Amino acid sequence: MKNLNKKLSGAAKKDLLTYVFVIAAFIIVNILSSAGVLGRSKQGLLVPICCYIVMALSLNLTVGVMGELSLGHAGFMSIGAFTGVVVSMSLVESIPSAPVRLLIAMVCGAVFAGLAGLLIGIPVLRLRGDYLAIVTLAFGEIIKELINCLIVGYDTNGLHIIFNFRGDKSIADLNLVEGGTAIIKGAQGATGTKTIATFTAGFILILVSLFIILNFVRSRTGRAVLAIRDNRIAAESVGINIMKYKMIAFVISTAIAGAAGALYGLNYSNLSATKFDFNTSILVLVFVVLGGLGNMLGSIIAATVLYILPEALREFADYRMLLYAIVLILVMLATNSPKLRNLFQKIIPFKKKEGGKVE
Repeated sequence: MKNLNKKLSGAAKKDLLTYVFVIAAFIIVNILSSAGVLGRSKQGLLVPICCYIVMALSLNLTVGVMGELSLGHAGFMSIGAFTGVVVSMSLVESIPSAPVRLLIAMVCGAVFAGLAGLLIGIPVLRLRGDYLAIVTLAFGEIIKELINCLIVGYDTNGLHIIFNFRGDKSIADLNLVEGGTAIIKGAQGATGTKTIATFTAGFILILVSLFIILNFVRSRTGRAVLAIRDNRIAAESVGINIMKYKMIAFVISTAIAGAAGALYGLNYSNLSATKFDFNTSILVLVFVVLGGLGNMLGSIIAATVLYILPEALREFADYRMLLYAIVLILVMLATNSPKLRNLFQKIIPFKKKEGGKVE
């Protein structure tokens, strides 16, 4: 019981450190912005950074906590993004308040992405191996193509939706009345969107995501998911419903990705489906792997640093991607080096338990 209390206390301290880090970063960035230290271009990176941090946290729930590999997480982000854009643009006249519209858009994006995760998870999570990775990879590409065929408009009669599979439809086929607005224009994506995303909203979304994920991991359901990840057979033998608990974790992960997508979509006046391709999914996976599987604070730091790094290297236009790749390789080598781990163990004092084991 004493050891359990110590573990819980350690987990609580780590969670508190994560919250403190996020709040401190938000305060520091606001101070720098108010002082004029951050230029307009750097301020433009703040909302996308928040979105990718939330994406890294949500994917870490699937990969790090649940132990399943998802290669199409950008697909759930795209569902949230375009859902959020449609909802926000449709409510411009009825709900003038931008923060309220943004909140509704993020909730709707989370709901639709969560439903997509549920539909995919029902058949796939029953299987073993890398089936989830294969299906989510295919799902991401399918969603991208579907959005390229989607034409959506809004007028006083409500939403008008057309799927332009044959390529013979246009905005005119929506039959919008005078004053109607075309929101999604097929391969052009969403254009003319009123941008309402803010850094404050991104900060709040990060805190909400952390609260949901960390409390989930520490809950009874979260411990069941961890047990399934560590030893599926042993978990099943004690009566844990494998499908149920994996489904809960996966739906939460996809819903959070959808909320991040809605915030991301409402940060740009023009948004195309090509932004949410396979490369975006791999980028988020890199954030998770370099930050540490199951390490939420590590995901936050990795997403922030690795998103800013290519922009910081923009002066070296001919070599920046090469330098970026070299940095990634060095980080991977450093995080997997026994010598460095031994060095940290010498620097950081460890208490010894009975029997000579470190605590």
